[in-house]
Amino acid sequence: MTVARLNHAVLYVRDLDRSVEFYRQAFGFTEVTRMPGIAAFLRAAGGDNHHDLGLFTVGAQAPSPPRGSTGLYHLAWQVEHIEDLRDMAVELTNLNALTGASDHGATKSLYGKDPDGNEFEVMWLLPREAWGRFEEDAVVLPLDLDREIRTWGAGAGSGSAGRSEVGS
Repeated sequence: MTVARLNHAVLYVRDLDRSVEFYRQAFGFTEVTRMPGIAAFLRAAGGDNHHDLGLFTVGAQAPSPPRGSTGLYHLAWQVEHIEDLRDMAVELTNLNALTGASDHGATKSLYGKDPDGNEFEVMWLLPREAWGRFEEDAVVLPLDLDREIRTWGAGAGSGSAGRSEVGS
């Protein structure tokens, strides 16, 4: 058996409507279908999955697991262009959901939390040929998003620097 990729994620949430609205605003997800009072299934704008995110309601009094306990730490959503991170930073700040930013060498990342405290990452992946030592080295450095956009953005030129499509 060979796993092709992760197809979707499912989260427990306290308030289904609030969570659907958050993911719609923050990520532009659309609601595919809903099981009233139970669950909603959302798709990313550019996605070809039936759904990319399932949200199941557990009620307002449901406890959150303590940070650092076993279980899911976060989901990582990949954006197509480095400039998309700037747009996400603005949107997540407006939603009071942005919690941090990091440069991981091969990826440039923002971090946030949804209304239930579920953590997520929004990341842009460098072109594979630019990974260099980050192919094997894990790093956590401060993210200078303006510098990264100048280096990798649409106006940066051609070749390995400049806009890169996801998956290239």
